[in-house]
Amino acid sequence: MVGMVLISHSFKIGEGLKELALQMAPEVNISVAAGTKDGRIGTDIDLITAAIEEVYSEDGIVILFDLGSALMNAEMALEFLEEEKKHKIEIVDTPLVEGAITGAVEISIGKNIREVKELLEEMKLGKKA
Repeated sequence: MVGMVLISHSFKIGEGLKELALQMAPEVNISVAAGTKDGRIGTDIDLITAAIEEVYSEDGIVILFDLGSALMNAEMALEFLEEEKKHKIEIVDTPLVEGAITGAVEISIGKNIREVKELLEEMKLGKKA
């Protein structure tokens, strides 16, 4: 099953969103990298890397993020991973809340990483799932 990583600058937002997504799809493996190690607002490459490792699956992982610097740190975190893992991870630019819930539901019904990514990218264009 595809895994999901949620990256947010706020620990509360990240954990709350995970809780909401798991209400809709409790069997999906979701990890959160939110805030900094010392509890401040921001993102942290080490936390992102740990979140990826926590839910890594041969089926792949989708990573969703809230703001531009979270994207930058996600891309940097991927640089620290083994090559075979990098190719099974998709960073998707989509609305975070809607994307997390829709992505979790799609994963829970057996969609593969390509199908999940395509749907989430359509959401960015204003199309609702």
